[in-house]
Amino acid sequence: MTNIAVFASGSGTNAENLIRYFNIEHTDKHIHISLVATNKPDAYVLERARNLGVPQLVFDKKAFYPSLDSNGAPTYPVLEALRAANIDAIILAGFLWLIPSYLIQAYPGRIVNIHPALLPAYGGKGMYGMHVHQAVVAQKEKESGITIHLVDGEYDHGQNLFQVHCLLDEEETPESLAQKIHALEQTHFPPIVARWLDVNAS
Repeated sequence: MTNIAVFASGSGTNAENLIRYFNIEHTDKHIHISLVATNKPDAYVLERARNLGVPQLVFDKKAFYPSLDSNGAPTYPVLEALRAANIDAIILAGFLWLIPSYLIQAYPGRIVNIHPALLPAYGGKGMYGMHVHQAVVAQKEKESGITIHLVDGEYDHGQNLFQVHCLLDEEETPESLAQKIHALEQTHFPPIVARWLDVNAS
């Protein structure tokens, strides 16, 4: 069994989709969402996880980014929690903080993110959610899409695993584009994660 932690900062529609796909609909894939982690104690993703019986982890910046204990040694509370839950890989589903190097080193090639645009366009710090869709529409782009990629030490920068496109209409709005992107995410994210884990199974 491959145990997955899903990191999210908001409503958690992609997290719920992953949980339903792996924990309910496709248990034959031997992939299990074992933990939902968030940096926001009021994020609705926690309620979704509770409703689906998935344990939750809430942390602040002090726990996420290394700090020093009373002896001057660095502490890694989030990594300790992941190891305690036997987590094998991490999926970012709307998680807004930059992943620190200690997590990348602990899970090399085992952290994947979804971005609501065709990277490298419209990526980087501050480019998430409606900010992305507003920028795409403002630039009168003909297409957008989603990118699923590995995570490195920069925002939206790691190796691309998958992209899929959608066309923008002449009267496209950020809101209507968000609906198109959401549909792509719901359709493609879980099976691409499954394929990536299968290819990289140890």
